[in-house]
Amino acid sequence: MSMRPRRSSPCAFLLAVAATAGCNAVGNHGDDGDTSVGDATGSTGAHGESGPGSGADGSDGDATGSSGDGDADASSSGGGDDGDGCGAIVAFADGLAPSSERHVATGGTDAEGCGAVASPCATLQAALAGITPGTAVRIHAGSYAGGTFAAGLAGSQDAPIWIGGAPGEARPVIEGGDVAIHLAGARYVVLHDLEIRNTLQDGLNLDDGGATADPDAARWIELRGLFIHDIGTGGNNDCLKLSGVNDYLVRDGEFAACGDSGSAIDQVGCHRGLVVDNLFRDLPGPGNAVQTKGGSEDVEIRGNRFDHAGERAVNMGGSTGFEYFRPPLDATAANAEARDIRVVSNRFVGSISPIAVVGCVGCLVAHNTIVDPEHWVLRILQESVSGNGYEFAPASDTTVVDNLVVFARAQVGAVVNVGPQTAPETFTFSHNLWFAHDDPGASDPGLPVTEDAGIVGVDPMLREDLGIDASSPAAGAGVVVEGVDADANGRCWAAPPSIGAFEVP
Repeated sequence: MSMRPRRSSPCAFLLAVAATAGCNAVGNHGDDGDTSVGDATGSTGAHGESGPGSGADGSDGDATGSSGDGDADASSSGGGDDGDGCGAIVAFADGLAPSSERHVATGGTDAEGCGAVASPCATLQAALAGITPGTAVRIHAGSYAGGTFAAGLAGSQDAPIWIGGAPGEARPVIEGGDVAIHLAGARYVVLHDLEIRNTLQDGLNLDDGGATADPDAARWIELRGLFIHDIGTGGNNDCLKLSGVNDYLVRDGEFAACGDSGSAIDQVGCHRGLVVDNLFRDLPGPGNAVQTKGGSEDVEIRGNRFDHAGERAVNMGGSTGFEYFRPPLDATAANAEARDIRVVSNRFVGSISPIAVVGCVGCLVAHNTIVDPEHWVLRILQESVSGNGYEFAPASDTTVVDNLVVFARAQVGAVVNVGPQTAPETFTFSHNLWFAHDDPGASDPGLPVTEDAGIVGVDPMLREDLGIDASSPAAGAGVVVEGVDADANGRCWAAPPSIGAFEVP
């Protein structure tokens, strides 16, 4: 038996030359009714939302870890395991190498023509001046002031532009300013191996420069190995803000302490994205880790770890000002905050509600392991409603399957919270495991629709790493979901698969 969600095609993904094997994707924001999601002029603005970034052990992360090689590679962290070949990621820059380099160093000078090894620039802003496709900007170890802005930065399919840490050196730190780096209308750009911290608004901002109706304005972006943390001044500030970005990859990053009500990754009107193998932790207040709204579509959030990652760790949809939708709203058809957002093979610990479906249509929540949510497991909400000449489809047609949920009944009242103006009757629940560890007899989730083949009140016997062994009742108890090929470690699912984020080793 297999299950086919409303739409779960393998991503015809971001990456110019290739697709990801078994891919899908992404998330949105809080209850604050925030509708300021970007600056249509392309400026950074004080729209606010915040983000992530530090070590899983509660430290400030690896500020001294060596940076990558500066060239895109095909390897994936795969949740800490080499896996067995499923869920492989193939990015547009894989197999390509720079044809030239520009260097940035703390002892450099922003003189005309700077950038050679012997005469490096002092700032990233200077190094980007007149840059051509195929160039790698090597930022050497040290601390640099934020505030870089570039419009129209464009590589090409055969010759991207790389911006990142110098090979073999500690990751450079970019800090301060309103935004550390803001790229408007970037295409074929890889940003890698950077630490960004202590900015006033957002950490890293990529947008379409206000060209909300142009799907090609900001496209083919890879963000790899970024550590973004301690962002904003306590408001709606984001670690990573993406507005109108299409065909993009966010991988192997770490996000923490992103404002009080912002996002680690806020995606507004973004399409064909993959957010994979990232750590989101210690996100305070009413914010979230990953949000996808404003007309976002075809985004997969896969193989990530969410540790106390905001009020709603993943917000599938949200609330967006009408003028910020990409593409612009259609007065002749039903609009949606988000469509085809896929949250698969992730691990969640804590959060008020790990997952919220907020005006998301045709979405998927599959093979996640959820432990100790603080109030709800899942919320079904509607924040953007019909009016002012526009119709909005309700949160609907979403499949919730093969998830392993361990919770405390003393903390969780309603397992699924259903808000007004939604369509819970169109949801499908199947093959999930529900276990209240403090009161197994009270494990019944009380779902809004009848579940097919759910397991209730049976201890899944989670290991400390949230995986399972062959003796677990979750082992082999799931159902095949088309397009979901890899567990959190990049291993192929068995047939039938196990329930939760991990297949049995």
